This record gives sequence, structure tokens and C-alpha cells, in this order.
Amino acid sequence: AGAAASVRHLKTDQSLRDQQQTQARILKMRLKGLGLPLIDHGSHIVPVMVGDPVHTKIISDMLLERHGIYVQPINFPTVPRGTERLRFTPSPVHGPEDIDRVVKAMDELWNHCALNRADISA
Repeated sequence: AGAAASVRHLKTDQSLRDQQQTQARILKMRLKGLGLPLIDHGSHIVPVMVGDPVHTKIISDMLLERHGIYVQPINFPTVPRGTERLRFTPSPVHGPEDIDRVVKAMDELWNHCALNRADISA
């Protein structure tokens, strides 16, 4: 009921939708700056491509346990094998400190799992 009310409210408040898009753009930019592989379809959803179900689960669990950050792990059969991802959904009320926490945590855990990063020097 609470989630449905939240969606109804977002549908009627353009400024909140704009804020949500802004938070998503900032998160995408910051994660891309770390060389993390993203899919950017212009929506408020920020999918970070992990490409491995074990690492997807490990990062999701560690984000929650170590950092208090909930993120949805998306695995087969929802997505094809090899395209496993973490699905971040920033809200309009997430502030700069929240984005910083996510970015720092993802940097730490990406290193912990020794996952590849994109070359951002080009």
C-alpha cells in the first residue's frame, strides 16, 4: 500500500520526478567516473553490470550488511546469464551524502571482488 501511494504521489508531482531524475543522473555520472559498467537508458533506474551471479549476490549482501544500503540484485532468469546486475533506484529525497555513501561503498566492494573497470582515461 505504501509503495503504491508513493508511485501515485510521484505521478502527480513533476518536481519530485525531476529531482529523482537528477539524483539518478548524478549517481550514474559518479559510478561511471569509477569505471563501473552501467546501462543508461535515461530512466531513474541505475543498473550496474556485474556479469556474475556470485559477485552480484556478494556485493548486494555486503552493501546491506556493511553499509546499510539496499540494492536489488538482478540475476537469471530475470536477465540472461552473464548480464547479472545491481539495480539502484535513487529517490528524490536522496541527498549528496547518500550518493557519496553508495559511490564509496561500490568502489570498495568492486575492489574487494576484483571486478574489471572500464578505461575512463580515453
